[in-house]
Amino acid sequence: MSSVARPPAELFVEPAVILEVRPDGSRLFRSALALPDYARCSGEWLERWAAETPDAILIAERGADGAWVKVSYGEALARVYRIAAWLLGQKLSPERPVLVLSDNSIEHALLMLACLHVGVPISPVSPGNSLLSKDFAKLRANVELLRPGVIFADTIERFMPALEAVADLHDAVVIAGSRSAPSPGTLPFAEIATVGADTTANYAAVKAAFKSLTPDTIAKFLFTSGSVGAPKAVITTQRMMCSNVEMKSVIWPFLNKQKPVIVDWLPWSHVFGGSHNFNKVVRFGGSLYIDDGKPVPALLSKTVKNLTDVAPTIYFSVPLAYGMLVARLRDDAALRKSFFSRLQIIFYAGAALPQSTWDELERLAVMELGHPVVMLSSWGSTETAPACTDCHFQAVRSGVIGVPIPGTTLKLVPVADKLEVRVKGPNLFPGYWKQPELTKAAFDEEGFYMIGDAVEFVDPAKPELGLLFDGRVAEDFKLLSGTWVRVGSLRVAGISALSPVAQDIVVAGHDRDEIGFLVFPNLSECRRLAGLPDDAPVDVVLGHPVIKGRVRDGLVRGKREGGGSSTYPTRVLLMAEPPSTEAGEITDKGYINQRAVLTRRADLVLHLYSDVPDAGVIILT
Repeated sequence: MSSVARPPAELFVEPAVILEVRPDGSRLFRSALALPDYARCSGEWLERWAAETPDAILIAERGADGAWVKVSYGEALARVYRIAAWLLGQKLSPERPVLVLSDNSIEHALLMLACLHVGVPISPVSPGNSLLSKDFAKLRANVELLRPGVIFADTIERFMPALEAVADLHDAVVIAGSRSAPSPGTLPFAEIATVGADTTANYAAVKAAFKSLTPDTIAKFLFTSGSVGAPKAVITTQRMMCSNVEMKSVIWPFLNKQKPVIVDWLPWSHVFGGSHNFNKVVRFGGSLYIDDGKPVPALLSKTVKNLTDVAPTIYFSVPLAYGMLVARLRDDAALRKSFFSRLQIIFYAGAALPQSTWDELERLAVMELGHPVVMLSSWGSTETAPACTDCHFQAVRSGVIGVPIPGTTLKLVPVADKLEVRVKGPNLFPGYWKQPELTKAAFDEEGFYMIGDAVEFVDPAKPELGLLFDGRVAEDFKLLSGTWVRVGSLRVAGISALSPVAQDIVVAGHDRDEIGFLVFPNLSECRRLAGLPDDAPVDVVLGHPVIKGRVRDGLVRGKREGGGSSTYPTRVLLMAEPPSTEAGEITDKGYINQRAVLTRRADLVLHLYSDVPDAGVIILT
């Protein structure tokens, strides 16, 4: 939309980059901005704000009565010292870390801060491994690798089947959150939170442990989300986290002037929510309101209520969630007013934001404020803590991931017709825990992490305009004609072409002569488009003539705007079953695992390409 203007000068610094072309054809791409000195450990942030702004809200969550329960910086530090004193008595270490099974909560946050304060590694594991699994295979693998000395679960009764399934793999103390019913064999969280750092000896022990931390101290073990390959425990050090968040003080200087307020659902078992967002709040003395909603139909109303109650200054989420949120912003004036009232940045990550969603967010901002809100993205991975690039300027369109952050160097390596991107910097992980062969294979001969993604320049002649995410190298495939299909860009273009029907898309066509889409539909938007009630059955919605007509129109549009056969689909199948987290079809950050979906739903791929397709397959005519 033409109304986009550059953001206020006080938000960001102008991008400044250095691009070095090497004789072998690779390029080194880095920021010309210096990375400042960063904290020795993340606990320094909590100590600072507890001293300077002890009454400011650090974290809040909904209580049983629906009211916000709030914890200030001063209160948090006092409770962290008590918990840390208990932790120091448990003989914990990288060989016996703390494992968290639970969702985000105040107690989860305090336990995490206490671990970080005294050098006890913590590993928040996706609750899906415990609550959605039937065989607990992933959870057993997690526990067997880490051999934890403490396990925290809240509420304990929800996690009891999972705990029983891994009981033979550890000798950990099991802590039950305060919302749990009394349970034999578990220790209530209240007991560890009141053990007391009030005694001189306990307080001194915590202080000594805190002072002994170094940038190389292991802070966390974070399991990769499984978008490719088997999950691995990423060693996350204090250096990685502290250097990664410090670069924001350079490129987002407004954070030094206005403390951030975020309302966030993103799970702390994933690096986006647990390191990128959580650390940013604590580093800059901000406030985090835990959103107990999620981007699923049954829980979206909670997100709406929370965003109506608390106006964020920055909103972090993933394209899947924004796709669901725009419909509510469009129809709910109170939500729209609160959401945009002090919003400075709309930030998305995990995948490219469909242009149709970008345009609608911009339109709604203009409707409410009279001007657009800056929308931007970043790029990185669990192994990079996570940011490697940042779009600290208003991008010309969706999909721009910005330029390298201060202190980080990208190596761009030509591979076929793509630029594979590799990473080096202080935010880079030292390896995978107890998996030396996987660690060795992750780095090239110069020590760059081979992340497996591809990028391209917005304008090769103007590198300061940033990079575009160009999909995962392993996701792309060839048609029978030998033409490469770029899955990442095609998926984003497809979501826009099929808007508002498509929530997300899986691209099929491996070893075939044409592209097909398996589509996860946006059912609420489909019902609205077709004039159907909110409880209309899925099969009725997907078979409605208006929906099928909209998809056919999108196919025609895709062909018109594309080029050859590798740039547009010829057939579409709308899937009734949503993506399965348990089966690895969708990661915690909301990114669709293309390979997992195509493997698990191989029968639908055959159905999509049937010589005589039934009425469920929509064909380009």
